[in-house]
Amino acid sequence: MIGVSGTRGTVGGSLTPTVVTQMAAAFAAWLQEGSQSAPLKVVFGRDSRPSGTWVRDAAVGALVASGIEVIDLDIVTTPGVAMMVQYLSADAGMIATASHNPIQWNGLKFLNKQAVAPPPAEALRIKQFYTEGRARWATVDKLIAPKKNSETHAVHIKRVLDHVDVLGISSKRFKVVLDSVNGAGCVVTATMLQKLGCQLVHLYGTPDGQFAHEPEPTAKNLTGLCAEVKRQHAHVGFAQDPDADRLAIVDENGTYIGEEYSLALAARYVLSKKPGVVVTNLSSSRMLDDIAAAANSKVIRTPVGEANVIDTMLANQASIGGEGNGGVIDPRIVPGRDSLVGMAYVLQLMASTGKSISQLVADLPRYEIVKTKFECHREDANRAVAAIKSAMTQEAGVSVDTQDGIRLDWVAERSWVHARPSNTEPIMRIIAEAPERGIADRRIVQVQEIVRGVL
Repeated sequence: MIGVSGTRGTVGGSLTPTVVTQMAAAFAAWLQEGSQSAPLKVVFGRDSRPSGTWVRDAAVGALVASGIEVIDLDIVTTPGVAMMVQYLSADAGMIATASHNPIQWNGLKFLNKQAVAPPPAEALRIKQFYTEGRARWATVDKLIAPKKNSETHAVHIKRVLDHVDVLGISSKRFKVVLDSVNGAGCVVTATMLQKLGCQLVHLYGTPDGQFAHEPEPTAKNLTGLCAEVKRQHAHVGFAQDPDADRLAIVDENGTYIGEEYSLALAARYVLSKKPGVVVTNLSSSRMLDDIAAAANSKVIRTPVGEANVIDTMLANQASIGGEGNGGVIDPRIVPGRDSLVGMAYVLQLMASTGKSISQLVADLPRYEIVKTKFECHREDANRAVAAIKSAMTQEAGVSVDTQDGIRLDWVAERSWVHARPSNTEPIMRIIAEAPERGIADRRIVQVQEIVRGVL
């Protein structure tokens, strides 16, 4: 799969050393196109997957052979790489990761000089270069040996802690159970929580990529975390995905509250200090609209995709933003989803309000969100979206947004449904939200019936 932010595949299947080498060479050729500066600098990091060493070696080899100066960060988080693009004034970043996908997957994620994914038009150009086998191999006098850099964790932690009351949080001595799924976030997150005075119980804290459970931080994969929070009488449980850009939260009762609350709780804290604009995607919860309204702020929605959210945040000088998959973004720290930012802001909200996670959740308007997906090629998904628009926009009181697939909002009912093809997988996602589960289920069924009629 080649998407807007890079490529993913199965190790030994669709992802081979040849593919990685060719993709990295294509990225280097794209980076060098029209560039007058020499040499160009790329920071490279990887998550903890066992395949990460050969993916790194193949990618870095191609970059070096293209005359690129490579700064190897070793095992670091995806937000850590983005931060280091800025910190080291690099020209780009590259990450060996497959995000939340299982262990048999790996891939490459690309960042431009602004430390965000290249715009769609440029991503298509990189894909074209890859398809055409383009490369700009350097002569021996232009080759630069890669360098190591071990500053990422320290710089990342300092940036986060500069935006919270460290003493105020530390005085609470919160007991935190952290599930790092043996991913890239193990070391940096444990260090940050200890600096915040937390009593840490760390599950799966060895960054060896041997995921102890399915790595996506969803309810069905975090039953062990929920049980441990309850057993430890902890204040909160946090879960990360393998590259540590997503955050899921478990309350003090051992209840998984859902990834949607990660951004909602972080936004409540930030907007209490700095009212303004919140940016999120079309598939994120209405809770943000209610939180923003209470803080005299407003929400801007974008197509799904981290780059879309970040671009809109920067254009509108947003106070905070992110996505409903547990992605919290504060561009003052790093222009990308960052689980460390989310944890620090949630702990700060707990400390400043004196409330538990369950009490903070109870303060928010209650919605039920239902997420479904099914295998579907993009051309079929486009036909399905057209059919949904034709059939459902006739209803009274519905507003339509077609930035990304189709989102239908029933304002009076306070419900919505969003149907869209995935950017990274051959699937179609249908998400609905309403004050009651029955209403959300009904909206999902409506869309599914229309889709079945055209596929």
